[in-house]
Amino acid sequence: MVSPSIASATDRASITWRTVARLTLMVLALLFLIVPHLLYRAAGRPSPMVMAFLNAAGWIAGLRIRTTGTRLRRDVLFVSNHVSWLDILALGGAARSAFVSKAEVGTTPLVGWLADQNHTIYIQREAKREIHNQANDLRNALARGRPVTLFPEGTTGPGDGLLPFRASLFQAVIPTPPNLRVQPVFLDYGAEAGDIAWLDPESGLGNFKRLLARKRPILLTIHYLDPLPDAAEHDRKAISEAARAAIAGEIARPSAAALHRL
Repeated sequence: MVSPSIASATDRASITWRTVARLTLMVLALLFLIVPHLLYRAAGRPSPMVMAFLNAAGWIAGLRIRTTGTRLRRDVLFVSNHVSWLDILALGGAARSAFVSKAEVGTTPLVGWLADQNHTIYIQREAKREIHNQANDLRNALARGRPVTLFPEGTTGPGDGLLPFRASLFQAVIPTPPNLRVQPVFLDYGAEAGDIAWLDPESGLGNFKRLLARKRPILLTIHYLDPLPDAAEHDRKAISEAARAAIAGEIARPSAAALHRL
């Protein structure tokens, strides 16, 4: 957990030249890719520029990614731990995934527009009357075949452990569509997880500034774990428990953090 004093100091931290340089490069990447992206959209075709921007932004931010396991390419719901905003760049770029996100993201200037370009599915966790419509939105997105990532912790966690999973978030895949697989994913920042994690009371802006100011690269291993067996997909609680157990088992493996030292 980030202490209040550290969080306050981070939010007040001056903007470094490294922060400015990385932010400038991200803006230039966006400007370079936005015209071909809009042309793809105007033609009604999927735009590869979204993935290109996420990959570029991640690299500029310092992400250096390696993967283990076999990633399913389509008809898959990725279930992942959530550590940082960097997770979006990593899985959006490397796995070509859309995301399930809280509704507030969609109303954030620029960030909301960028999320829309990646076909983000928004949910209002407190709006029980909207649960049916939100479930349909997710089912429709999955029916198109494109990978979608769900962060069932509902917020960012410490990276070296898991928060409780919200089983209600899996209601959209009950009953599970015939071709859909559920694949757990462990985002492994190794020994740096505690420093990367965005935890209360640190603000989003503070975490953003702090990570962009880092001198060292951010090493991330994406572990694609075995898809859940059909027997674990009969109800939302079973899916939640099976996915959490798979990720927790990978976190507990001594070799997980050691991969960063190879």
